[in-house]
Amino acid sequence: MLPKYLQLQAEQPDWFHWAIGQPKQSSFVTVDNCPIHYLLWPAAKNAPRKRGILLVHGGGAHAHWWAFIAPYFTRDFRVAALDLSGMGDSGRRESYSSEQRAEEMRAVIAAAELGDKPFVVGHSFGGFMTTKFASTYGESLGGAVIVDSPIRSPEQEQKDPRSPPNMGNKRVYDSFEATLSRFRLMPEQPCDNDYIVEYIARHSIMPVEGGWSWKFDAGAMGSRRFGEPFRDYLQAVNCRAALIFGEKSKLVSRDTASYMSTLMGPQAPIVEIPEAEHHVMLDQPIAFVAAVRMLLESWIRAE
Repeated sequence: MLPKYLQLQAEQPDWFHWAIGQPKQSSFVTVDNCPIHYLLWPAAKNAPRKRGILLVHGGGAHAHWWAFIAPYFTRDFRVAALDLSGMGDSGRRESYSSEQRAEEMRAVIAAAELGDKPFVVGHSFGGFMTTKFASTYGESLGGAVIVDSPIRSPEQEQKDPRSPPNMGNKRVYDSFEATLSRFRLMPEQPCDNDYIVEYIARHSIMPVEGGWSWKFDAGAMGSRRFGEPFRDYLQAVNCRAALIFGEKSKLVSRDTASYMSTLMGPQAPIVEIPEAEHHVMLDQPIAFVAAVRMLLESWIRAE
């Protein structure tokens, strides 16, 4: 019987195998004395447009969460995915803020040469950072896509208050395989595409003193995410914007999406992805690609 990893490799569909096999470049840019890592997928040689897309991962995640998504945009765009500070292969800071993350995003857009009026796509925690970025630098963007980031009404918050995720109990494991076996999506949810979860998990582990652990700083999300006025940031976004959320998401309900729509305005598309939970691009990757393609193409035509 094949080991689990080889079984999952055998299960990889052609589209996934093609995507993760596409050439990409790994680079760093320094922002406030902190090295920020990013991956870059160059545009096809015959790409008609000289602009790009920045992909921003969720909490505790990293740029490789986009490795099976990004190549599907290189026919038309230059695509970069960064590791926010405190996560992935980027450096760690003594403290973190959305202002710093916005500067990291801005620096990667410049270093990766994403051109004039690039687009930003942010998932979950990355969506929160995208609202901050687009409220500050929106005039420089072609548009911002927020993916399953729960910005709830004051009434929803009062009725169902939520606490910051527990990121502080990082264990050290004896081996890479032992660490891999403990990988879980956050928030936890089932995902039928085991080969995607396995791929992400293998890029989520690093050697540390005494063994192996996860590629994020325990303070990288912090309580600040829950204390900042993201409702105000969303309402202040000064570029085209859209929301994508999962039909079965436990974080962004239709009520939450409706409330976010009131902040974003009637011109902002709201797209619900069938059969997707919070980790939309893992659950329904092809539908997610199609939705983002549709949004970007409609914005470009409107220009």
